[in-house]
Amino acid sequence: MSIMRVKSVEQSIRDAEAPEFRLRRVLRAVDLLGIGIGAIIGTGIFVLTGVAAATDAGPGISISFIISGIACGLAALCYAEFASVVPVAGSAYTFSYASLGEFFAWIIGWDLMLEFIIGAATVSVGWSQYFAHALDAMGLHLPDALTSAPGAGGVVDLPAAIIALILTVVLVVGIRLSAAVTNVIVGIKLLVVLFFIIFGAFFIKAANWSPFIPPHQPPAPGAVSAPLEEPLISAIFGQTGSFGLSGLVAGAALVFFAYIGFDIVASGAEETRRPQRDMPIGILGSLAICSILYVLVSLVMTGIVKYDQLDTAAPMATAFQAIGAPWAVGLVSLGAIAGLTTVILILMLGQARVGFAMSRDGLLPVWFAKVHRKYRTPYRITVITGIVVAVIASLTPINVLAEMTNIGTLAAFALVSVGVLVLRRTRPDLPRAFRVPWVPVIPVLAAIACIYLMLNLEGWTWIRFGIWMVLGLALYFVYSKRNSRLGKGETIEQAAEDL
Repeated sequence: MSIMRVKSVEQSIRDAEAPEFRLRRVLRAVDLLGIGIGAIIGTGIFVLTGVAAATDAGPGISISFIISGIACGLAALCYAEFASVVPVAGSAYTFSYASLGEFFAWIIGWDLMLEFIIGAATVSVGWSQYFAHALDAMGLHLPDALTSAPGAGGVVDLPAAIIALILTVVLVVGIRLSAAVTNVIVGIKLLVVLFFIIFGAFFIKAANWSPFIPPHQPPAPGAVSAPLEEPLISAIFGQTGSFGLSGLVAGAALVFFAYIGFDIVASGAEETRRPQRDMPIGILGSLAICSILYVLVSLVMTGIVKYDQLDTAAPMATAFQAIGAPWAVGLVSLGAIAGLTTVILILMLGQARVGFAMSRDGLLPVWFAKVHRKYRTPYRITVITGIVVAVIASLTPINVLAEMTNIGTLAAFALVSVGVLVLRRTRPDLPRAFRVPWVPVIPVLAAIACIYLMLNLEGWTWIRFGIWMVLGLALYFVYSKRNSRLGKGETIEQAAEDL
């Protein structure tokens, strides 16, 4: 059995229509925009912006956002084409199965599991930090032991686990409720972001932007720099330290997390009423809106507070504390809580849909693909996802989680970009409601940009990623290769008998 076997687009669409596995098509273009914006605007802007400015890029963090936005924009064009050709759950996993073959589909599916599960855990930790800030503003205080992971000075991050479990219930009840909740909270989140930009603009001090790109700072004399704690590309070429031009790129690799979300729109293709028209709108529209807001927020934030004071889990709240506006701190914290809630919800939605697609194909046990008789949602994989996210979020520090999410996502983006070129060559006959312009230039640039950002993540992240991939390859050759429906020639009706 060849590990490079390709599942045709036509077969993917037939599987999606099987009664036992059919999801409910209820999403519209506005829902997809809400899902995209809801997923994108979250931890990246409410939490990681300050960390990246303080440790890597200074006020130039706005340039880092532009660098990341360009890389994501190139990849988003590739996602939009695939989503219009293969309107089936599974996002990049399904796209790769139809273009690069089963082995690469498994790799990218395994990557996406890393992105969505660890991403949801990361945002849950950020949610917990803002929740604690909001309670403090109301005169209530939770013990540090119950709001921080063991590696961050606590015992267990209880709020992070609780919010993940609550949102699991929302996801099981149905995609329409999830979309409705998301649209309402996205409106609140956008109002808070716009408030921060407009109100904060009156307190900008131009002196805080100088120097806009801080000069490169080598490690302090006598300090021992651990190579694995530096960006991989710096360790390879021997340049260590922070800030400078290399700091802009390192900052871009970190705040790349802020853009994760537009790809999750593609995972809802099977539940979209008119996917060929609406998927490109949701993917490209949400990315464009959020990119503009990110640059403006980062400029205002570093204009209010000197960048070296922003190394905090709640930089927006820190900025308003600096200008003596405690009422605004509470408002921003509540907005951040609302915003981060949608991100957790949508990341777990993405994981459940990818896991559902892989189970339906036999690469994971088909038992996970069971669809709820009433709600028409893949409830088994959704519940398992929620439990795993809750456990990880309660026990792991946020910085470790964020970089692990980024490397998995960047790898997936690179493979999707290559997949567009392959499918253009192997299936030029397929109708494409949206076509990537300037092929092969844009897909090649997208792949190169994603790989370069991967090289700017620290060595330890690469080691953890390598361990994750080794585990994935072992699982593929021990279980998935032998149980693949495509490999066994099994029909979707036969798979349904195993539910």
